[in-house]
Amino acid sequence: MAAGFFAVFDDIAALLDDAAAMSKIAAKKTAGVLGDDLAVGAEKASGFASSRELPVLWAISKGSFRNKMIILPLAFLLSAFAPWLIVPILMLGGIYLAYEGAEKIVEYFYPHPQLAVNAFIPLSEEEILALEATKIKSAILTDFILSIEIIIIALGTVVQNTLPTQILVVSAIAILATAGVYGLVALLVRMDDVGFKLIAVAKDKNKVLKAVGEFLVQALPKAIKILTIIGTLAMLLVAGGIFVHNVHQIHEALHFLPAILGELLTGLLIGAAAVGLHKLVMKIKNYAFEK
Repeated sequence: MAAGFFAVFDDIAALLDDAAAMSKIAAKKTAGVLGDDLAVGAEKASGFASSRELPVLWAISKGSFRNKMIILPLAFLLSAFAPWLIVPILMLGGIYLAYEGAEKIVEYFYPHPQLAVNAFIPLSEEEILALEATKIKSAILTDFILSIEIIIIALGTVVQNTLPTQILVVSAIAILATAGVYGLVALLVRMDDVGFKLIAVAKDKNKVLKAVGEFLVQALPKAIKILTIIGTLAMLLVAGGIFVHNVHQIHEALHFLPAILGELLTGLLIGAAAVGLHKLVMKIKNYAFEK
């Protein structure tokens, strides 16, 4: 009886060791999408009144957890009954990531025309709450798409392992993707408020404290911009890596390049093709409606 009891503990310890090792690999694989999730979260949660930033972020975080609760069981069912679908879904997601990355680059050089908005027209409380609700829904939808990618990429790294290991690893990554990302976003969006408080406390008496406060205030928009750039590159690298590692012909064609350059080039080419195809489809659609 005692031997059997300790054998169970040995099995649990071995399972946890395997899960810990695979979680590190899965975290590296999903780092690109997590980086983009962080950039998107910071962008979506900023731009509100200071008193509303954390409530909005909490609403988005709850929506993100709900997304994971929907996707995780479906992912495990897929792994149990149709594991052969994981790579095709992964590649479809890779196309989406490459498209998003390439589209951001195109938008940087050719920005979309923005509607003129009169910033001096005050909004009513109902209009402010409606605007909040719209941004929250948009953020949760974006999170849902990114969550699918994060979970499928994590699942792809452990698809050869046992189902308990898959559940532990992918669930850990899913929790990290929500708690870790939105925890960092909360720190980011409050950076300027901390800076303003330091400036108020310092006044003209403490120049060091005032300088730190001014740095934090000025750093927030730059930090979000840097995160956006890093997230864009990461998306292209993740997308390219998916194709390089799963399509033998692409791997062979680019074997002479350093791995990171090969993945970036692949992501850029696939993204450019996806953006071009999307624009062509939209032109055909607009032309058909005009007729």
